[in-house]
Amino acid sequence: MARLNVSPTRMNMTNLKGRLATSKRGHKLLKDKQDELMRRFIDLIRENKKLREEVEEELHRAFANFLLASSSTDPKMLEAAVSFPTQAIELDIEIENVMSVFIPNMKFQTKKLTESGSVYPYGYAQTTSDLDEAIDGLNKVLGRLLELAQMEKSAQLMADEIEKTRRRVNALEYKTIPDLSETVSYIRSKLDENERAGITRLMKVKDIISKEESKQPKKESEFHSFDLAN
Repeated sequence: MARLNVSPTRMNMTNLKGRLATSKRGHKLLKDKQDELMRRFIDLIRENKKLREEVEEELHRAFANFLLASSSTDPKMLEAAVSFPTQAIELDIEIENVMSVFIPNMKFQTKKLTESGSVYPYGYAQTTSDLDEAIDGLNKVLGRLLELAQMEKSAQLMADEIEKTRRRVNALEYKTIPDLSETVSYIRSKLDENERAGITRLMKVKDIISKEESKQPKKESEFHSFDLAN
């Protein structure tokens, strides 16, 4: 804790009390935000882990079929067979605000590049069934793969926001609030000390005045006695 360099006045204490109340209220709101972000982040990570395992398994099967196809097909013929795609993916991104985190909401649409629109951009005469199964597997996993990319990007953005919020919470909890509390306590103690010193001075002045007043009647009585004697 470090006391702020301010003059110990009532106005400064009032201002610091307002800042302290605002800091405590902001700390509570940020803490609640951090807890909610952590809850959603954990749920998202669980879904992400499950989807990633499923996608990796489907990709593994597709790549295994493609490996079998490449082992029994001439490389140049295989390259020519997959060089001309018949479909394209159109991406539409919308932004969704989740606890002040702007998460992309991706929508994918498949567009046909040929009249047939077949997922197999080759003839069947010079290719094997393994290549058909590989292409079919990749086509089926494509949507889930794009969903996984969206989920992982959302998790990344949410993790960044959690880290920023955690730093703000720690700064308020361990720096700003203690410093303000220490300064308010210091100003209050100084004001109390000044007030006690003022009361002490007033008591001394009152005592002096009382002594002077107690002496005044005695002088008057002496004056009257002197006048009677004359």
